[in-house]
Amino acid sequence: MLLTTPSPIDLRSDTVTLPTAAMRQAMANAEVGDDVYGEDPTVRKLEWRAAEIFGKQAALFVPSGVMGNTIGIKLHTQHGEEFVCEAHAHVLDWELSMSAWFSGVFARPVAATDGVLRWSDVAPAVRTASPHNARTSLICVENTHNMAGGIVTPVAVAEELYAEAHARGLKVHLDGARIFHAATYLGVSVATLARHADTVMFCLSKGLGSPVGSLLVGTAEDISRAHSYRKRLGGGMRQAGVLAATGLISLEEMPRRLQEDHHHAQAFAAAIADIPGLAITHEVQTNIVIFDVTGTGQQPEAISARLRAMGVLLNGIDNARMRAVTHYDVSLDQCRRAADCLRHVLQPGASPLEPLLGSTRLG
Repeated sequence: MLLTTPSPIDLRSDTVTLPTAAMRQAMANAEVGDDVYGEDPTVRKLEWRAAEIFGKQAALFVPSGVMGNTIGIKLHTQHGEEFVCEAHAHVLDWELSMSAWFSGVFARPVAATDGVLRWSDVAPAVRTASPHNARTSLICVENTHNMAGGIVTPVAVAEELYAEAHARGLKVHLDGARIFHAATYLGVSVATLARHADTVMFCLSKGLGSPVGSLLVGTAEDISRAHSYRKRLGGGMRQAGVLAATGLISLEEMPRRLQEDHHHAQAFAAAIADIPGLAITHEVQTNIVIFDVTGTGQQPEAISARLRAMGVLLNGIDNARMRAVTHYDVSLDQCRRAADCLRHVLQPGASPLEPLLGSTRLG
């Protein structure tokens, strides 16, 4: 008899999703060409469709969100200038200081309530060129905001920021890695959320399920310039249609199911909310739950190790907080099981748990 090891319940990130059966079939059947020569028909179709969905003139397929954000910042800045972002923005904390390394610009962070960047937060940080300081040329907005627990920026708040920025000659780049989650939560289109942003980066490889890839959308002029920056960063791919084929499925099919992930995150949060010493740090709006374990007297690293032994993958983000991210390959039952395991780890006297039998959904 062949024994198989159950797959772990993986809540580390939505980047761990596996391509669906439809995506694997699309990869096998993709029509391809050399994309550096502009000859890959599947990439061109993906870029055209992304621009259409976002209400922009053009789009560029890139290997990663970091590359998309790096190019977006580069398009709107000059060496030695500044851009403003939220104090815990992904472009500031998790992208290897690429804005400084590649674009030569300084990030000026501002703290925002719940991670929602408002014009009232930004205005005091905007600087005009003088003999003593560099000019602010760009604002970066993150929606949803990863380190603020997947919080969503309301439409009116974003549009006030865009209007005030543009009135002062500032550009706005939107880090929309999970913008489809934001649109789902608000019940609006991504085009509504993106309509006043100069450029938008969004990921195919998180909640939308593709194995690789992000897109940068904007004006035809900006995207034309972006091609050279992609090449400089090593992002000139050849027969990339095998990847773009999954992106088309991500765009057309996967947004319809994101509400399921939001529901699973809320269920997980509800199941752990009464654990003594644990505190959920932000309202759970989308697919991210961040919680502080300081009051339990245990360290995130130790908690992660004990959970792993129980078949649950869940990481700390610093020495006090942990993050759970729901996605296509984790069911509601598995989220509840993960919550039970966390309770067992944090409350040694909790009832024993049955061995982990469930496996992640594949397909």
